[in-house]
Amino acid sequence: MLNFKCRHFEKEIILLNVRWYLAYPLSYRNLEEMAEERGYSVDHSTINRWVIKYSPQLDKIFRAQKRSVGVRWRMDETYIKVNGKWKYFYRAVDKEGNTIDYLLTAKRDMKAAKRFFTKAIKSNGHPELVNVDKSGSNKAALNSINEETKEQIEIRQCKYLNNIVEQDHRNIKRITRPMLEFKNFHCAQKTLAGIELMKMIKKGQMKEDRLSPAEQFYSLFATEPDYFDNRSRLKKFRRISIIRDDRCLSTF
Repeated sequence: MLNFKCRHFEKEIILLNVRWYLAYPLSYRNLEEMAEERGYSVDHSTINRWVIKYSPQLDKIFRAQKRSVGVRWRMDETYIKVNGKWKYFYRAVDKEGNTIDYLLTAKRDMKAAKRFFTKAIKSNGHPELVNVDKSGSNKAALNSINEETKEQIEIRQCKYLNNIVEQDHRNIKRITRPMLEFKNFHCAQKTLAGIELMKMIKKGQMKEDRLSPAEQFYSLFATEPDYFDNRSRLKKFRRISIIRDDRCLSTF
């Protein structure tokens, strides 16, 4: 259950701004202007703190409701600029394009690749096959894991079969582009976790598929067993996303 104590805004307002930032290519200042049009004032730095605080928590809740992925993985890394320096964002998808896992690292070497595979296997189980590019560090990491475990992973190095994950990188870059660049490594990790969360929801990787992507996101903070059977609770989010103050109608 997310904790909204000591917050000066309603939880619906907080989650609405967090979702907008993670789902669409918007900057914090864009959201500040959008909030003014809807009748409430919030500073862009406040929205930044909301995203950093709640993104990892929402991601943790989502993982308990995530659908299982395939056993044939495509793994690749892309670049994310943090404080003026390029960092490495490891990502993997299955052959259907479903996101398996992700990890932002400072270096691109065997230790970083092994850390990513260990994290992915812990959350999703052992794959039968992993397709990687010609990078020696990725293959060395998989060989190290095969030596340590009984379940052997088949390693395939074919760059053309990695087109699925390389194209999937675009979805993340499209969201991060308006952010210009991250200023802090740990803040980048938390924000990217939220962005990946929204992408997985849009891909249909949440077990509860009767709701829209927005409703699935808002439902992550609920713990009531009958939550999905009472859609009236989600209407509150919709009303806030349209307009909060009737007095704003006179400005249109």
